[in-house]
Amino acid sequence: MASVNVYLNFDGNCEEAFTFYKSVFGGEYAYIGRFKDMPPQEGMPAMPAEMGNRIMHVSLPISKETMIMGSDTGGEWASSFKQGNNFAISINASSKEEADRLFHGLSEGGQVTMPLANTFWGDYFGMFTDKFGINWMTSYNEQQAQQK
Repeated sequence: MASVNVYLNFDGNCEEAFTFYKSVFGGEYAYIGRFKDMPPQEGMPAMPAEMGNRIMHVSLPISKETMIMGSDTGGEWASSFKQGNNFAISINASSKEEADRLFHGLSEGGQVTMPLANTFWGDYFGMFTDKFGINWMTSYNEQQAQQK
């Protein structure tokens, strides 16, 4: 069965925000990665150097079942960023088939911003905005699913 968490986007202050959240919730980051750590993407423009130290992804477990996740965004690849619309619902599917079913079902009539595909970080991942304007992320990670 899928789990659902909140994914927060920031315009350069993700690390500051998650340092604050960590001070309140406690715990340790399950993952923290920066844009400079990404491998080059064929056909994609090079990221400006000033973006390199921004957070590509961070996850902070809140309980056994729940975590908050986030990343920095900005520039031409996030022109629609506005404080207040800077979140998405993140679905962690328990199988690739479930990820496909949920992604295709929920994105019907909406706009796919990143089709489901295997990623360099090991997830089967995609993003979309549904027909009601809600941002979603769908992912499946086979290694994590086997650990449950």
